[in-house]
Amino acid sequence: MTITIHRGTDQIGGCVTEYAQDGWRLFVDYGEQLPGAKKSGPLEVEGLTKGDLSKSALLITHYHGDHIGCISEVSDAVPIYMGKTAREIQLTASKHVEYAVPEKRLEVEKLEKMKLFTPGEPFSFGPFRIMPISMDHSAFDAYAFKIEAGGTKVFHTGDFRAHGFRSGKMEKLLTLYIGEADYVVSEGTNVSRPAATSVTERDLQCQFIKCFREHKYNVVYPSSTNIDRLFSLYHAADKTNRLFIVDYYQKNIMDLASQDPVWGRSEFYNFSGKHKPLVLSWNQSISPKFSAAMERLGYVLIARANPNFNEFIVRIPREKTKYLSMWEGYIKKGSEAYSEALAEALGEDYLFMHTSGHCDMDRLGKVFELLNPKAVIPIHTDNPEVFATTFGNRWQIIRLCDGESFCPA
Repeated sequence: MTITIHRGTDQIGGCVTEYAQDGWRLFVDYGEQLPGAKKSGPLEVEGLTKGDLSKSALLITHYHGDHIGCISEVSDAVPIYMGKTAREIQLTASKHVEYAVPEKRLEVEKLEKMKLFTPGEPFSFGPFRIMPISMDHSAFDAYAFKIEAGGTKVFHTGDFRAHGFRSGKMEKLLTLYIGEADYVVSEGTNVSRPAATSVTERDLQCQFIKCFREHKYNVVYPSSTNIDRLFSLYHAADKTNRLFIVDYYQKNIMDLASQDPVWGRSEFYNFSGKHKPLVLSWNQSISPKFSAAMERLGYVLIARANPNFNEFIVRIPREKTKYLSMWEGYIKKGSEAYSEALAEALGEDYLFMHTSGHCDMDRLGKVFELLNPKAVIPIHTDNPEVFATTFGNRWQIIRLCDGESFCPA
């Protein structure tokens, strides 16, 4: 088996990894580059964007744009595989904006044609045997893959963390479905951010509960596809007897998680509290009953930086406490990802309450111990040198540049 990293050896996002065996090609992820990354331009990859496509397939680990954002460039001749619930979430998100972003229509078509896999159920493509493993990440229904061909076993981590609500099952799943691996192709997002995961999702929820008890009227700006954060906020609102308010788009996204065949059975991913979500319809006025309930109980409004929410927030009870519950780079002037709309919606008086969707280095090392690889190949990191320094005394670190290949002896 030959392993090639076409993009992602020295940047977070935009990763494209290829596994090749006997003329067959299995690609993992084809995402957009993040703002601020050095731009590589359109990729010209044999078997993915050009040449013979008859023996190629693409696996998608999860629905974040830096992993799926370029699928519109892939020919229909290349089958694309994705988890069922992840596909439904991205399909809902893409349809939500396709009226304003016409290029999303092609993405919708690609999503509708995707092949679906099931966690813990292996499948084959050519000489490859693939085992998808559910991983905890800030994207719901995210996956790692065990990829076997030609007598070599590789574990491709995708993006994951060890401090989320579902992380407790990770080691059990790895032991049950993976065992040891010859090589690990690993994300290293937080290698130079030692404090990025100091707060667990459960601890963060406790902080929100404390704040919601202290503040009656709350407006939170999270990512609308960060399912765990949305349900965490729902349960925090319910525990503090606050109304939980979302719009139809956010409610639809949450419902997809509730319908997931595995995680949907958990009370966490259901509206199991005493208060059900109140769903906003922008073409309706605020009823006196709704206004009275907000005044009496208070609320947790899940907001987005757009005119509908901005107008609604002005009309509802004042003295609001605002929270940013996503990466702070979105509101820092000078950042390539800066959003003027979000910065203006938040204003200057807000609380920053967020935690990373990526693994800390201590737990990443424990994953390597469990898998006992001959070598580790870092991707999805902007500091491969620190990755090599951090882990190089215990495992062989194979550092590739974009476009370089590694062929196990």
